[in-house]
Amino acid sequence: MEATLQTLFDAVVTGDRDETLALVQRALEEGFSPEQILQQALIAAMGEVGERFERGDFFVPEMLIAARAMQAGLDLLRPRLAETGVPSVGKVVMGTVKGDLHDIGKNLVGMMLQGAGFEIVDLGTDVPPEKFAAAVREHGAQLLGMSALLTTTMPHMGETIEALEDMGVRAQVQVMVGGAPVTEAFAQKIGADGYAPDASRAVALAKSLIG
Repeated sequence: MEATLQTLFDAVVTGDRDETLALVQRALEEGFSPEQILQQALIAAMGEVGERFERGDFFVPEMLIAARAMQAGLDLLRPRLAETGVPSVGKVVMGTVKGDLHDIGKNLVGMMLQGAGFEIVDLGTDVPPEKFAAAVREHGAQLLGMSALLTTTMPHMGETIEALEDMGVRAQVQVMVGGAPVTEAFAQKIGADGYAPDASRAVALAKSLIG
């Protein structure tokens, strides 16, 4: 890897947002293509962050600051990526379910997925089932990610899957769920396609679901 991309990789891993922005700009000026910068520095760095989390070397705060640095670099790169027609890995509609206003975990998953090359449509918090289903249809999403942090809001995940069926879009989308009280057994019970206990494994799950 060229020196600038290596330094950019390191800046993202350590969560240095200002350095990330400066280095993305420098890499563009040095003639690196937007796709090279995306793949070899930003996506590679978030892969390293995920591995460090799995090993217990990084925790949620470190993941968050790295993801925010990556996001800043990606925002700078996005217009150039659009011009060059770099395809996204897949489109993900995501949100926190109806009645639930927690969003830190959802936001982290969204940023990690962006860092892995996915296009994100974030519906925010307190999202009713019909809104999830309508967004999947409108955006032609391959993945739907739902988060719940309260046991009282978990049933809305099952209701959302029913809404997808009612709208005739269940077959086109893979559904993944997560959040502190959510379990693998609950995911299977409601008919979700996958469950991830944390942001790092959510990325691996998303990749495997659209394989």
